[in-house]
Amino acid sequence: MRLLAFALALLLQAQDKWEKDIAAFEAKDKESAPPQGGIVFVGSSTIRMWKVKESFPDLPVINRGFGGSEIADSVKYADRIVLPHKPRLVLLFAGGNDINAGKDPEAVFGDYKAFVKKVHDALPKTKVLYLSLYPNVARAAQVEKTTKLNALIEAHAKTDERLGYIDIASKMRSAEGKPRPELLLKDGLHMNPDGYALVSGIVKPFLAPAK
Repeated sequence: MRLLAFALALLLQAQDKWEKDIAAFEAKDKESAPPQGGIVFVGSSTIRMWKVKESFPDLPVINRGFGGSEIADSVKYADRIVLPHKPRLVLLFAGGNDINAGKDPEAVFGDYKAFVKKVHDALPKTKVLYLSLYPNVARAAQVEKTTKLNALIEAHAKTDERLGYIDIASKMRSAEGKPRPELLLKDGLHMNPDGYALVSGIVKPFLAPAK
């Protein structure tokens, strides 16, 4: 019985892995609700660590990144942290943790399409941008898989004007095709302030309201 109870506890813990983070977002929204019709950044730690309000001070940006998450997590919680804001634009960065966990690019691509569907089922006019996975030192062995995922999403984004793909990978790769450690933290995985400055400059034109 004790073993069964322990197993159930572990299962519930796994299922509720992000509940604390998601509940914190909801509590923050109740205290001071962001304006609707803005731009929601969602995804893994690259989003969570991004000081988007400093990077885009003239835009109504909302950060809903939760570190360590996979695209499937953003699908699961979209109705709690994305859809309530009724954004005109969603920027998603995730997929690297998925591949690191053993998923193949096709499976991750399927999760991406599920995220897009969930957003568009509720908000058919909202544009969904995907920020490409970028080369890094810590997961250099996975570059073929991440490159394939980028290619799948880039091609798919061309099939719907409500989708977009932002290439940062090419700018974060050296002339020799290697990661640029000067843009990364000491962990060799996440961007440092120079990396975020570079990426923010690339991303900003995509966030401007349509004229």
